[in-house]
Amino acid sequence: MSRPPLAREKVLDAFEAILVDDGERAATMDATARAAGVSKGGLLYHFASKEALEAGVIDRLGALVDADVAAMSAAAEGAVAYFLRSSVMENDPLDRAILATARLAQGGNPAAADALREIRERWADAIRPVAPDETALDLVMLVSDGLYFNNALAGGSIPGPVPRGAAMDALIALVERAIRG
Repeated sequence: MSRPPLAREKVLDAFEAILVDDGERAATMDATARAAGVSKGGLLYHFASKEALEAGVIDRLGALVDADVAAMSAAAEGAVAYFLRSSVMENDPLDRAILATARLAQGGNPAAADALREIRERWADAIRPVAPDETALDLVMLVSDGLYFNNALAGGSIPGPVPRGAAMDALIALVERAIRG
């Protein structure tokens, strides 16, 4: 597989950053070109419209989730432990792509909303082989949701608990015991 052109990636990075930091309305073509340091013509060469930029972010998310699901399935510690550990945001490319896509969904983009539902289902499918039933799967997914949510609030006025180190190990052990019955 060939690597996308650097200028194209810079444009996507800029669009994603504007979405995350300032929201969907601020993520205009002009603002994206300025933030990426490219001319409007350079932007239009790679993305002919804002809809094409939005599709680029959603496609990027899909590729990152492909890699994440593969890593989850191959993780020596197991899919559940990998998934729960990775539920604590680290401001990595996957986290930024999720946040940018969520901003698009909040702005009414149905493809973004579908993409978010799809990635959740893909993660569930990766965990399903080790979850004895749907209730156990729900437990893993909801603990992940709580970790992600509390981590997202960590810098705000209502911080929630985000276990790290031994506390995360203990939480994972508890969830794994619970799903095994």
